[in-house]
Amino acid sequence: MDLIYNPWPWYVAGPLIAFTLFLLTKMGKKFGMSSNLKTMCSIGGAGKFADFFKYNWKKDVWNLYVVAGVIIGGVIALQFLSPTAPQIHQEVVVMLQELGINSTNTAFLPTELFSIESMLTVKGFLILLIGGFLVGFGARYAGGCTSGHAISGLSNLQLPSLIATIGFFIGGLVMVHILLPLIFNL
Repeated sequence: MDLIYNPWPWYVAGPLIAFTLFLLTKMGKKFGMSSNLKTMCSIGGAGKFADFFKYNWKKDVWNLYVVAGVIIGGVIALQFLSPTAPQIHQEVVVMLQELGINSTNTAFLPTELFSIESMLTVKGFLILLIGGFLVGFGARYAGGCTSGHAISGLSNLQLPSLIATIGFFIGGLVMVHILLPLIFNL
């Protein structure tokens, strides 16, 4: 039973990801998650308001199945394959507790950020709104998201994807080590 709860080893998961990207490349498709937002907005009629959304979205509908698979896979993993929350190193737990996040090692997401109660506060709402805007703007400005650039773009040896991926990591480090402590100390 223990095998179910352990992550797949790199030598199994890595080749599966590579094989999936190989198949997508052979079919002339690009992998990425942020492009699905454009597809969903186009389906919803956003083309009436912005020319950016006026395109043949039917050619990209296959990627919505990827999103559905990610959501369904996440629910299955959470409900049936994950007995407990992931355990975080004790030094990180102490650092998070200093910021007021005490739900580490007990929940999959920090309840101080992602519970309904915290999202209904002004601070929680602003964090989600501004963070969502920045992620959306950044993905659009970079021409893709982390999965598109870091997985698909790098495997195709694209220099813009390397630059974008380096930027994503630098941005993550700045967020965690500089901005997050500032936000929680407000």
